[in-house]
Amino acid sequence: MEIRYLHPSDDRKAISKIYERSWKYAYRDIIPQEFLDSIPEGQWTKKLDNPEWSTMVCVENGEYVGTSSFCKSRFEQFPESGEVISIYFLPEYMGKGYGKKLLEAVLKELKQRGFTEVFLWVLEDNQRARAFYERFGFECTDDYLEDCIGGKKLREVRYVCTISR
Repeated sequence: MEIRYLHPSDDRKAISKIYERSWKYAYRDIIPQEFLDSIPEGQWTKKLDNPEWSTMVCVENGEYVGTSSFCKSRFEQFPESGEVISIYFLPEYMGKGYGKKLLEAVLKELKQRGFTEVFLWVLEDNQRARAFYERFGFECTDDYLEDCIGGKKLREVRYVCTISR
């Protein structure tokens, strides 16, 4: 397994497919199925090159199997924090330790950038992801975002983790 920064030569459509398949798997019974079924191929390709974000990929035997984007907080109320924007895997690689390795790499990068606090948002109903972050020492806060995805009102809760210098 290789974890590294996204290169200009990386196949953006293959990486977008990680998001697409992960959403359809992880958000089943949380986000309306009709919305999940309508996610177009390549939906996330342009977001991967956002100049304000850093993106890492997890590659196994030449195949992109996971990805994570992160940055300095996008929220003005948390100006000194690092933020994990996303972490997604192909469903067949979930629960096998790949996520742990990728999140460790992302936290290491944020720490090297001088952040001592890192946060992320997770759908309140996504119990699997919440348990994953809690095992990492992330704690749920009282902060939340109201969202509407596929016509369904959802809530995202903010998790915070302190990382030592």
